[in-house]
Amino acid sequence: MKTVPFGSTTAPAVIAGMMRIHDKDDAHVRTLYAAARDAGIDFFDHADIYGGSMHHCEARFADALQLSASERDEIVLQTKCGIVPAQGMFDFSYEHIVGQVEGSLAALRTDRLDVLLLHRPDILVEPDEVARAFDDLEAAGKVKAFGVSNHTPRQIDLLRTAVRQPLVANQLQLSLTHAPLLAQPVAANMAGHEQSVVRDGGGLVEYCRINGITIQAWSPFQDGFSHGVFLGNPEYPQLNAVIDRLAAAHGVTPIAIATAWIARHPAGMQVVLGTTTPQRVQDAAAGADVVLTRPEWYELFRAAGHLLP
Repeated sequence: MKTVPFGSTTAPAVIAGMMRIHDKDDAHVRTLYAAARDAGIDFFDHADIYGGSMHHCEARFADALQLSASERDEIVLQTKCGIVPAQGMFDFSYEHIVGQVEGSLAALRTDRLDVLLLHRPDILVEPDEVARAFDDLEAAGKVKAFGVSNHTPRQIDLLRTAVRQPLVANQLQLSLTHAPLLAQPVAANMAGHEQSVVRDGGGLVEYCRINGITIQAWSPFQDGFSHGVFLGNPEYPQLNAVIDRLAAAHGVTPIAIATAWIARHPAGMQVVLGTTTPQRVQDAAAGADVVLTRPEWYELFRAAGHLLP
């Protein structure tokens, strides 16, 4: 498995997301975990809200696997906090961050989180409170590294006015068909084109590269918010024709090509899988080691419907 820079160390280019294991039995979770490990994935992504109630998927993971201390040391556990569905709000207060970490530690049956991400941005964030929470959690050995999810450059800069720890990751939605992070900059200054409209302050990928922040691409096979997965989707005949041809040429499955397209970017991104099908985990993970040529990468970009001026 190809690795990418991650803070002061490295991590696999593909990571396993645990958002959808809420209704899976122990045997299925164990098979899914084993498939990920066999594919070279030792990095598992959680969030406190996954599963429909606080810490449900975290607890399912731990209950099913019953990891020994030595097995726990072999993997990276990442979770997220900050969304409060029951109250319809986001919360980056000191009390909420620390309280949710305690809940995640208990649910995951571990004494530390390898990575904690702040989920969606809290409009009412006080950077000093975040900094105090991070300092206390780090000093207690409960969190080793920190990052964010769905944050803009300026939101990260605001946190960094108080937070002293490096923010090692930013988890963002990105796929072949949902790629404004990449498509907007290439259409810069093209008046009249929707693709040229700057959102989120612009330059988010470049900002992360400059500041050593690893982008984690979530929903890497979703078209966005309307038609579901683009692979094999009749809404995307041209794109799937190109994907199928390249999959045959590289001796992999189509899902591997969708992974490879993200993994090819020189930012060194991680692809966050959401599937609970063991074979799809292994097929997707194989894409990390497929190196698309520049012509192949741009052909996929164009076939996905993005403007190349």
